[in-house]
Amino acid sequence: MKSVSRRRFLKRTGLFAGIVISPAVVPRNVLGGNGIASPNERVNVAIIGCGLMGRGHVHRLAGDKAFEVLAVCDVDKQRRDEALDIVKGFYSSRNIEGKTSDVKAYNDYREILIREDIDAVLIATPDHWHSLMSVEAAKVGKDVYCEKPVSISISEGRILANTIKRTGRVFQTGSQYRSAPVIRQVCNFVRNGGIGKVQKVFTLLNPLMGFISAERFKPYEKYIQREKNGQFYYPIDFDLPAEEPPPGLDWDLWVGPSDWHPYNKLYHINPSPGVVPWSFCESFGAASNTWYLSHSADVIQYALGYERSGPVEIIHPSDGLFPTMTFRYENGTYLHFVDGWRMVKDLYKAVPANAKLSGNFGGVFVGEKGWITSMSTGGPIEGGPEGIFEKIQLKTREVNIGANNHHANWLECIRTRNSPSSDEEIGHRSASVGHLAMISYKLGRSLKWNPGEEVFIGDSDANRLLSRALRQPYRF
Repeated sequence: MKSVSRRRFLKRTGLFAGIVISPAVVPRNVLGGNGIASPNERVNVAIIGCGLMGRGHVHRLAGDKAFEVLAVCDVDKQRRDEALDIVKGFYSSRNIEGKTSDVKAYNDYREILIREDIDAVLIATPDHWHSLMSVEAAKVGKDVYCEKPVSISISEGRILANTIKRTGRVFQTGSQYRSAPVIRQVCNFVRNGGIGKVQKVFTLLNPLMGFISAERFKPYEKYIQREKNGQFYYPIDFDLPAEEPPPGLDWDLWVGPSDWHPYNKLYHINPSPGVVPWSFCESFGAASNTWYLSHSADVIQYALGYERSGPVEIIHPSDGLFPTMTFRYENGTYLHFVDGWRMVKDLYKAVPANAKLSGNFGGVFVGEKGWITSMSTGGPIEGGPEGIFEKIQLKTREVNIGANNHHANWLECIRTRNSPSSDEEIGHRSASVGHLAMISYKLGRSLKWNPGEEVFIGDSDANRLLSRALRQPYRF
């Protein structure tokens, strides 16, 4: 198969006529003869996006006998060839006859979506592709695992969530931290009243400075202007100079539905300088929302019982009520964003001065009866007062982020058609936390939010920032 035009893709999938897949449709190879999932049959899967995160997923799925990786896709030939070699290496080492030749590599994801033998796709592209690819995959009957944040705007996230629900697809967001047993136990402890009514929660939201201060940005200082722009808490479209794309990179398809930017190696280069090197750019990423905040928001809103809703008020620090950006939830709980954990002790004085706070991908919960952390990568779970850990009865306070069942949960739900632990609505609401904070920062004022209708109350300027146009010919 050569390239597939968007028009041909839409015709082949019936989307011109507004056709969607019935919720009753289940992937071909996950059902036994009696309509019950057969644990001995594999789920045929394709992986779209083979950068640092994508390569990790390639290893995970190719090494899992419950999946059969039939295709890998990346607009960068070097990355897709490397992914193809990884999959073939796994199958060759297991002596699976014929499988190494069955795996195909694609430049254009639409060639994967028209394959009837592929049941599910894993999307690990830059943020600006997440919603659109997920929606197109769902409309042609594919189940989806999509990296976080699931959207680059609140409007796109809502379209995604509604489409997944309407088509009956199984969707898992890549927020695997909530699937780590220790984190899940902490969240359930908080959710079930272990520290009494939660009064306040703290989590990190960092400005651009820490990201654009990296060595790779220094040659572009006159365009980046760190001292001026590093203070902002949202991504910016910098006017970077055009450079020649490396051989084998389809830059037009990489940009896809976003505003056009000429190629610059700060967005994409081999070897990759980091997991999300493009996230500082508003057209392609969402700054802290991409770095870690979607993970943190998922864990926090799960513990608070608001994972399918959201705050009702965004309080900008210019109001003087709180020293940092703060959300208020309907039950009166406040979520405070801080630049560093020292602020929890020094600025808010919410925990004892000797409290050990470090790590990421979670938060600090402070309630009527005590406090507890849910961070990963920063040491063990901390909390107080004395005796709290006897109450929670953790088997270990150490957080092993690799010990999670996130992919397994997705697989199980593909077979059972149940909803996975981080489904489309949860993923959308987690991403929305970062989007809401950034909109408030852009406007420089506080906002009232209706989480049911997903609109700002009495603020047309803010509501205009809920969506953004797609570059032609891309559309939902």
